Amino acid sequence: MAGTALVLGGGGLTGIGWEVGVLAGLADAGIDLADADVVIGTSAGSIVGAHLASRRRSLEELYEHQLTAPAADGPAARMGPAALARFAAIAVRSRDAVAFGARMGKLALAARTAPEEQQREAIARTLGGLTDWPARRLMITAVDAATGQRTAFDGTSGVRLIDAVGASCAVPGIYPPVTIDGTRWIDGGVHSSANADLAAGYARVVVIAPMPVSGGPIDGPRSQAARLARRGTRVCVITPDRAARSAFGRNVLDPAKRADAARAGRRQAATHVPEIHPLWSATA
Repeated sequence: MAGTALVLGGGGLTGIGWEVGVLAGLADAGIDLADADVVIGTSAGSIVGAHLASRRRSLEELYEHQLTAPAADGPAARMGPAALARFAAIAVRSRDAVAFGARMGKLALAARTAPEEQQREAIARTLGGLTDWPARRLMITAVDAATGQRTAFDGTSGVRLIDAVGASCAVPGIYPPVTIDGTRWIDGGVHSSANADLAAGYARVVVIAPMPVSGGPIDGPRSQAARLARRGTRVCVITPDRAARSAFGRNVLDPAKRADAARAGRRQAATHVPEIHPLWSATA
């Protein structure tokens, strides 16, 4: 067992801001998680992961963008307590994560949303010109809307980066599923909010999870991390503290909250330096 993995979970626009803030705050203390051997991104984490692995922008530039990024052209999409409660009700009726994924896929396929091409254009703007898979290994999760099965796209999958990220960010009922070679894909967070189990086999793992959701068929990042630890992995999980959760507000897709979330993440990072520094600087 060797190597390092950085796992970036889903969490909407506020999740993007908070993750970038945490990463920037750790960098302030000399901890560069961008040098991980693999970056595993889910939903919001796929966007942050793509930027981080590409190194086209510095962390400080990514952080400043969270503070100055323009608001949405129209009313913000909503993923608040009501939507999460609806998803939870579907989870209760599902025997496992695959069955839950299929149910959520059915919801996504039936929902009236913006056209797929419009959402692709929005993802392209979010990626800020990134078109090619980075040289550093990047894994992006998504769920087959028909079968509920999870996959992890990477640079060897033959899938465009923009489509992989779009699929991973396709929140059921809010954004349209993404079509790739005839298959419709939805948010990788449907299977797990972080998909930290994909880091199996790596010696040292840091999981940054804006929405540490678990329960029923959904496997949360802490339970996944515990299983990794039992297999010999050194792992640390960072989830939002009280101040960060307050900064997120009640709608994680509200762009007006992104800057506050980024600032909260940067402040919070300092509390995790004592545990992450020895882990990340250790000899594999």
